[in-house]
Amino acid sequence: MLQDRRVLLIISGGIAAYKSLDLIRRLRERGTAVRCIMTAAAKHFVTPLSVASLSEDKVYDDLWSLTDESEMGHIRLSREADLVVVAPASADLIARMAAGLADDLATTALLASDKPVLIAPTMNMMMWEHPATQANLATLKARGVMRIGPGSGDLACGEVGSGRMAEPLEIVAAIEHVLIGDKRLAGRRALVTSGPTREPIDPVRYISNHSSGKQGHAIAAALTALGAETVLVSGPTHEPSPPGVKLVAVETATEMLAACEAALPVDVAVMAAAVADWRIESAGLHKLKKEGGTPPVLRLAENPDILSRIAQRGNDRPALVIGFAAETDDVVENARVKLKRKRCDWILANDVSPGTGTFGGDRNTIHLVDTAGVEDWPVMTKREVAARLADRVASSLGDQPPRSAGGTERPWT
Repeated sequence: MLQDRRVLLIISGGIAAYKSLDLIRRLRERGTAVRCIMTAAAKHFVTPLSVASLSEDKVYDDLWSLTDESEMGHIRLSREADLVVVAPASADLIARMAAGLADDLATTALLASDKPVLIAPTMNMMMWEHPATQANLATLKARGVMRIGPGSGDLACGEVGSGRMAEPLEIVAAIEHVLIGDKRLAGRRALVTSGPTREPIDPVRYISNHSSGKQGHAIAAALTALGAETVLVSGPTHEPSPPGVKLVAVETATEMLAACEAALPVDVAVMAAAVADWRIESAGLHKLKKEGGTPPVLRLAENPDILSRIAQRGNDRPALVIGFAAETDDVVENARVKLKRKRCDWILANDVSPGTGTFGGDRNTIHLVDTAGVEDWPVMTKREVAARLADRVASSLGDQPPRSAGGTERPWT
């Protein structure tokens, strides 16, 4: 699908520059012509020779090259491309883009470009969260600059948080969306649940779990990228709200169910949240105190089964209801049982045993279970899982009329 497309790849300084080498290789495998500009800082991390060998083209790095600039090279480089990709996009380069500087070949080419621009940021988590960086990103977004990532996880500096550059295949998928305009879910509505729920014990304590919300948020972003109008109902999480998604923040399972029912009708519902099975029957209005070392008796009540409720609705049941099964043993068999009991269409089963790193991690191993059997997916990043699921949803819905057709229009913003 990217055959004969032309990408201008700008590589800035950062340890993630090594991923750009794989990105070039992935694009070349798809028949994409890749021409590269390297900043001075980028050459401290990868060599121009490596970049040239993989791209099979000259590497450009000098604004003052007599040969290149006699032909107005900075203009020609940007104008001859179908898309300009900045990967990695460092905090420094993002700042210079926002300020409209043109003090090297990379920024000059960006300023002279009339083509779409996609950036893949990478930096330390404190740099990412700094108000200056966020203001620069807001400026670029207002100008139409698109962004993929960053993800969360272990950073090269040894810290953990947001700032990881998107994986090469994720960037390739984003490039395909920009250049090809895959909007197979345009006109459809999606509901996604994400994160944990918190069931209060008293004003300061609660029952919850280790869900990070990474997978659910990634699914909401992937469905939106294919054109779906998406409502994301999320429990407490540190994950940023995906662009273009309507976020409904909740705390408890009861609140999550109400928000899901309010979002109907939709064409597809993906229940990725880790909902607490139990809540305190009567949460304390005041902080529970120790009474002579005797622990309090906590009476539990069963929470509503959100997946089952949505899957067994009447006229406004989504055409496709998808659940998750986080298991520690007999993963596939337990998913089969859950599929039948919940009466949903698909179950995405995964192993969350200690040591798998699934909860809170960046990778996932999925087994898609439906009435036809089991489809084992390889280990992928959670964003790759989301992209694959969104593609499968689009294929499954196919030419079916939107489930919400003829229903009451609901405001989505």
